[in-house]
This record gives sequence, C-alpha cells and structure tokens, in this order.
Amino acid sequence: MHSISPSFVRPYPVVLPIKHGLDIALILLAAPLWMPLLLVISTMIAAQGGSVFFSQIWIGQNGHPFRIWKFRTMRPSAEGRLAALLQILDVREEWERHGKLVNDPRQTWFGQILRRHSLDELPQIWNVLRGEMSLVGPRPLLPEELRREYGAFAATVLLVRPGMTGAWQVSGRNRLSYAQRLDLDLAYARNPSFKRDLAILARTVRAILRGTGH
Repeated sequence: MHSISPSFVRPYPVVLPIKHGLDIALILLAAPLWMPLLLVISTMIAAQGGSVFFSQIWIGQNGHPFRIWKFRTMRPSAEGRLAALLQILDVREEWERHGKLVNDPRQTWFGQILRRHSLDELPQIWNVLRGEMSLVGPRPLLPEELRREYGAFAATVLLVRPGMTGAWQVSGRNRLSYAQRLDLDLAYARNPSFKRDLAILARTVRAILRGTGH
C-alpha cells in the first residue's frame, strides 16, 4: 500500500503521542457505554443478513492510506443501484457535492437510524486504537475527494490524524459547503487544541442524542 505522491502532500514529522494517549484513555473510560452498543448493533445488522461491517480505503495523516471501518447501513445490492440513481440530476449533484446521499434509498431501515445518530461510525474506535485516527480531527477523506476538493490545501489538512468527529460534524455537517468544511479542517489542523477537542466531543454527544447526524 503506497501513500499519496510527495508532490501532493508535505511530510509532517511531528508525532503527538500525548493526544493518542488521551484518545485511548477516553475510549477505555467510555467502554461501558460503547461496548454494549457495538454488540447490540452488530447483532441487529447480522439478523438482517449480509456483512456487519463496511470498509474503504481513506487517506490519513501525512497522506498515508488506511482502511476505515463502519457498520454496514446499505442493502447488499447497494453498489449495483448507485449507477442508476446517479442518472437522476439532483441525486448526482448531491453525490458529487458530498460523496454520499443524505436520504439514500439504498439504506436499510436500521441503517437510517444508525446514520441519523452517527452510530455507523462506532467501529472507527478500532482505527483510533491503531493510531490511524483520533477521536477529534479533520474529516477523513477519499483519495479522489481530497484531490478534487482540497487541492493545494490538502497538505495542511493532512498534518494531523483525521477524527471520528470534528468541527465539521458539529457545525452543520452536510448543510455546509465544501469551502466551509475546508475552512473548518484547516483551522483545526493549524491550531489543534485539547480544550477544543473536549468541546467538540461534548457537542458530538449532543448531536448523537438528538439524531442530527447523516
């Protein structure tokens, strides 16, 4: 597995072991909450048939690709249906703008609940434990999305690990334009702060409980 071309990403040699240590500590403290959730959600998805987890290759710190994990929210035939859906102009525009569909007809009923409360991203705890992600950081990106939308600013965004949550997720999410999202990611990458991380985590909990995800 190779990283993005050095001409596209500026290497960032600084490692933040303290932040990673705090991530692990918070995950362990919250284990009584997320471990039962993982078990219940996995059981519910398995009962519907098909795989429990979904994974993709995304881009992480310093441009290194990694496999990100989520709970499966789509029907088994989802990939085959996408091409047909993208023939609809409004759907194609939303897909090109966000890389996903807010009201995706390919979702299962349970998948819609998971997406609404952002619980489909719970398996990314594994990515955090592996040091590929942080609890808080810029949103992880697909390679083509990074090149198309972030351009010369990609190197700055990739200075830090992507996060399970971040300023984008608690500031409007899909209601924001890519330019607004880029501004939030750049602001975080240029000035990461433990105090800001705690504030974002608190707002994330409220968003999960209110079901303002997607």
